[in-house]
Amino acid sequence: MAKVVKTSITDEKKIKEILEKEGYFNIFKWCDSEGTKYPEHTHPHYEVRWIISGHLQIIEDGKTVDLFPGDRVESVANTPHSAYVPKDVCYICASR
Repeated sequence: MAKVVKTSITDEKKIKEILEKEGYFNIFKWCDSEGTKYPEHTHPHYEVRWIISGHLQIIEDGKTVDLFPGDRVESVANTPHSAYVPKDVCYICASR
């Protein structure tokens, strides 16, 4: 299951600085509107999503993880998952 870390950090600049120091690349901000759905898919790299605002759900192995501002979720490469946006959300994406 994806690893979730609860932080109180929602500042985009600070999040990007932290991820760069940790060796992440392809760091960018992404926003989705309420009701957006992503069907099951995988990523070829270890991935992180760090919530700035809103609410994102990640579904992996039939289990739903609710993510809110300050939450950081890390997913192992090639892990099947889907996603749903219950409330407009913005987050930082990065790969390693």
